[in-house]
Amino acid sequence: MKKPIATFVLAAAVLAGCGIGNKPAETSTATGTPTNAGTVAWTRCTDLTGADGRPAAPGPGVDCGTIQVPLDHAKPDGEKIDLALIRVKATGDDRLGSLVFNFGGPGGSGVDTLAMAATAFGNLGTRYDLVSFDPRGVERSSGVKCGGQIEKLLEAENDADADRLAKEFAAACQKDSGKILPYVGTVQAAKDLDLLRAALGDARLNYFGLSYGTHLGAVYATHFPKNVGRFVLDSAFDPTVTFEERAVIQATGFDQAFEAFAQDCVAQSCELGADPAAVEKTVEQLLDRLKDQPLKVGGRELTYGLAQLAVITPLYAKATWPMLEQAAAAAIKGNGTALLALADSYTGRKADGTYTTAMTSLQAINCADTAERPTAAETAQINERIKEVFPILATEASSGVCAHWPVPGDDTAKRIDATGSAPIVVIGGKGDPATPYQWAETLTRQLKTGVLVTYEGEGHGAYLSGSGCVMKAVDAYLLEGKLPTQSTTCPA
Repeated sequence: MKKPIATFVLAAAVLAGCGIGNKPAETSTATGTPTNAGTVAWTRCTDLTGADGRPAAPGPGVDCGTIQVPLDHAKPDGEKIDLALIRVKATGDDRLGSLVFNFGGPGGSGVDTLAMAATAFGNLGTRYDLVSFDPRGVERSSGVKCGGQIEKLLEAENDADADRLAKEFAAACQKDSGKILPYVGTVQAAKDLDLLRAALGDARLNYFGLSYGTHLGAVYATHFPKNVGRFVLDSAFDPTVTFEERAVIQATGFDQAFEAFAQDCVAQSCELGADPAAVEKTVEQLLDRLKDQPLKVGGRELTYGLAQLAVITPLYAKATWPMLEQAAAAAIKGNGTALLALADSYTGRKADGTYTTAMTSLQAINCADTAERPTAAETAQINERIKEVFPILATEASSGVCAHWPVPGDDTAKRIDATGSAPIVVIGGKGDPATPYQWAETLTRQLKTGVLVTYEGEGHGAYLSGSGCVMKAVDAYLLEGKLPTQSTTCPA
């Protein structure tokens, strides 16, 4: 999933190829013609992490592998890094090739996510090998590490404290991951994606991108339009927005999602209040209390900042709204366990107390993909605008990590134009808090080859929202090549 504004940095989270020693595949996956076997050596996965942050065993038909890609694509014969892959083999005989997923972030592990979520894409898995990967700078693929500074950032108490910690965070990232930092941007990742296509033995890339994955897919289509097979971009991101525009737009989206949650909660006999205004007031009062009186949870504390993340997390999907009601109600009674677990799921904290690279990779990729470097003062001004829109999302301690980032970013990944590619299906949800519908409209126009599908329901990610209409339209395109019309609209 694409991250909303990270509370300590106010940065949303939410990209010409060269060969890797094998000749391009000789047959097209878009026609259903059998494809080459590819060059990946697949073996049983040994280091998967489950949703609870604990080690997980691979399911049937699940294998892992690696390919080597250039650290710097401008030097294809130079130093290489490993890209970690996962595959769930097609269950049917009429195989179309591979369908590659990026589930969002930036910074999310595709290896762990596909291992957990493959059954949700079961229709597609009958005819495609479902494939995902940890993008460069993420987890197993030279994941960005920052000296354990992420927890300190989450505990910042004021703007000056946050700015100091942001400097220390950036310096720790440079110390621990300086080699990869200049090369984690989305354009470099898109070039990796084309090497992955070739290694899988596919002449064209069939791709399903969600949230930030829509940005990676759009950049790929911009750089490799002739290699685009069947593409679906769900919960589209507009890369041209500034940090401030992104922050305010997402704050508006989460405000609307919280109002929808409150209305639904009241309709279901809500523990948090008798009307939507009362629900919102109850949650705000809970957060206010936590500023001065964090809740003890075992040997840890549920702080104001962690509780903010916990409130935001269930707003991504209507199916998880009841979790917010139950967790907030429990915290009001003095039990912060459930809210802390929600915050941990957001930040990537594992059962052993260590963190995945989700949040550190997020910052590295965000800073790589823009030349913007908002100062602490500019970030504080953005925070004031957020307070006006959705106070629950505003921070007590804000700073811009990119202002202190040790390597420059650039705006190359903001240029989108897939002229010459096959049609690309773009899906936008009217009730999406993290990637609002207007971004799907703008990305469709930028692509030049986009076909927009509108979902009128709630949540971040339309395909897995439970909408049979969306699933039918996507499956018809990916499995049968039947392109939806530009006017396709799916009800909530």
